[in-house]
Amino acid sequence: MTGTEGLIRAYFDAFNAGDRPGMLALLAEDVAHDVNQGGREVGKDAFRAFLARMDDAYREHLTEIVVMVDGTGSRAAAEFVVEGEYLRTDAGLPAARGQRYRLPAGTFFAVAAGRITRVTTHYNLQDWIRQVGG
Repeated sequence: MTGTEGLIRAYFDAFNAGDRPGMLALLAEDVAHDVNQGGREVGKDAFRAFLARMDDAYREHLTEIVVMVDGTGSRAAAEFVVEGEYLRTDAGLPAARGQRYRLPAGTFFAVAAGRITRVTTHYNLQDWIRQVGG
C-alpha cells in the first residue's frame, strides 16, 4: 500500500468510525472541498462545518470502498456505496422521516506533503431523492 492509499483509507476509516477530528487531521489547512452539485468550500473550518451539517441530517456508513492512486501519489479516487439514514430535513431537499438509502458514490482527492488538499465527491442526487421518496 502506498502512502497516499494509506492516507485515503485512513480518511474513510475515520469517516466510518465517526471520528471527525481524525478526518480533519488528514486534511491540509487550505483543503478545497467541492460539494456534490454545489460550490467549492476552502479550509478546515469550512470542512468541519460541512461535517457538522451532514452529521445533523444524515447517518451514513461507507461500504465496498475501492481506492485507486496515480503513479505519482498526488491524485487518488475512491468508489464506494453509501448506506444511510435521512434523519433531519436538509434545506431544499425532501422531508426527512428516517428513510434509508443505498447510493453508489465516488470521491476524487489531491494529495501533497502527506495531506489531502482536495476532496471532490460525486453521487446521483436524483437517485437519492427517488430513494427517500421525494
